[in-house]
Amino acid sequence: MNASTEQKVVLITGASSGIGEATALHLAARGMRLVLGARRTDRLDALASRIVAEGGSAAVARLDVTSLDSMQEFVDLALRLHGRVDVIINNAGVMPLSKLEALKVNEWNQMIDVNVRGVLHGIAAALPVMQRQGSGQVINMASIGAYTVSPTAAVYCATKFAVAAISEGLRQEVGGDIRVTVVSPGVVESELAESISDPAGREEMRSFRKIAIKPDAVARAIAFAIEQPAEVDVSEIIVRPTASPY
Repeated sequence: MNASTEQKVVLITGASSGIGEATALHLAARGMRLVLGARRTDRLDALASRIVAEGGSAAVARLDVTSLDSMQEFVDLALRLHGRVDVIINNAGVMPLSKLEALKVNEWNQMIDVNVRGVLHGIAAALPVMQRQGSGQVINMASIGAYTVSPTAAVYCATKFAVAAISEGLRQEVGGDIRVTVVSPGVVESELAESISDPAGREEMRSFRKIAIKPDAVARAIAFAIEQPAEVDVSEIIVRPTASPY
């Protein structure tokens, strides 16, 4: 870690719990300046207060990643506070698993809106800033579901396949100034399973979650990607339990 890494301005979506929260705590402890976004501002306020009490830097904003205007306001806040955006971590996601025959169309649309459009909105808001700066890093959270499909997870996996494809396309397009990283967690202890309304989907997730890692493991992987020299792009990271067959 060097002085320039310590001072990086890092934006995190979905920062109120799980991987987003753990990443915020880990990066703040490493001296990075954070702008945290999520819908639950009470959780964000508590997180920011903890970070500041421990000597870190964190600002918060209510963020709806499905709204481009909301995402633009989030990036604009970072610019007002710090004058730049070094890293955006497009972390917000939902996972209401169900078999296709359950026809939970509203949940399909929610996953598409949050998991795919949310990532695209993060790119749309942050990329022009990074291009003006001549530097930056986009970190998109995919999943082990970006590499394999399982029953009840067809739509969820489709959104994560999309995140991987979008990220690779972005990496090829932006050239040498901007880094693009895809982080794909395996089974992680989180609140995502709480969004599963379908009984078969809940049962599938119970089976998956017999072996899980803590969110901090993913946070450390994210920090590793950020802290590489500017000429080194860690393009893909898979982080999963050692004992997991998935």
